[in-house]
Amino acid sequence: MDSTELHVIFGTGPLGKWTARELVKMGKRVRMINRSGKAKDLPVEVELVQSDAYDTQKNIELTRGATTIYQCAQPAYHEWAEKFPPLQKAILDAAIANDAKFVAAENIYMYGDTRGAVMNETTPHHAQTKKGRVRAAMSEQIFDAVRHGTLRTAVVRGSDFFGPEDPIYAELFFEPALNGKRVQMLGRLDVPHTWTYAPDFGKALAIVGTREEAMGQVWHVPSDKAITQQQLLDLISAQVNKPVQVMRANKFMLRALGIFVRNVREIVEMYYEFEQPFVMDSRKFTRTFGMEPTPLRESVRETLAWHRSQHATHETNAPQLATV
Repeated sequence: MDSTELHVIFGTGPLGKWTARELVKMGKRVRMINRSGKAKDLPVEVELVQSDAYDTQKNIELTRGATTIYQCAQPAYHEWAEKFPPLQKAILDAAIANDAKFVAAENIYMYGDTRGAVMNETTPHHAQTKKGRVRAAMSEQIFDAVRHGTLRTAVVRGSDFFGPEDPIYAELFFEPALNGKRVQMLGRLDVPHTWTYAPDFGKALAIVGTREEAMGQVWHVPSDKAITQQQLLDLISAQVNKPVQVMRANKFMLRALGIFVRNVREIVEMYYEFEQPFVMDSRKFTRTFGMEPTPLRESVRETLAWHRSQHATHETNAPQLATV
């Protein structure tokens, strides 16, 4: 392990974990920071620290001497407008104070509704949604610091991502499919949609954070060819060896459910992603760094295998009835 090179990751969700795993493979020293000081299934080499990422001074202390800082933390979906910008600024200010490289994990909300046009790293920011405008403003804040010469940074953007440990699509797709229940999908099933695999996202973040030539640029995570939601259903069905039934949620259903569930209410404004082609071009990353995306057939198989393993673990650890 290269004990002279410290990489600090804020957030221990799927992206933070997969970034840490890749950095450990590279022999880097890794520190992760979250609110609880607890996280499952991290490499034993990772140092986990409990802290409040909104505390700029604490962030400066915990990242002192860091080569690269990774921003993989985020507040609850319905709290983005109020809490996301100050969270990022507190981490960004620590990177500036310690002259560390800053790598931000982003999505592609800031591009807005492109009417089906393919999105690449030069697509203008034309967000029409609240969360898209938040993302655009945060990304612009990062590059403002670059223009002022106070920050070395790169941002890595992925489309909707799934994979082992991701709770969102686990609840919508993978757990229901394994349990013989209907999966829940949004909008049309017949338009292409780019899906990003969470382990690929983490790998891309680690590559960018360790390559000086990546600085100052936007990068899209290598993602397999866009497929329709029906094709994704077919891949899932093939892996569970039975047809998967689907329940399609329209805007009316989401608004009705959103009365009781705030995160569901927040999905409504992003519904355009599933009414027309939503396609992200990630060839720039592959051309530059040689990283190819995991094929969707394989990523679906690996995700379902991970969920099966979790079921097996829970069954093994469940209390057993005594027999006589």
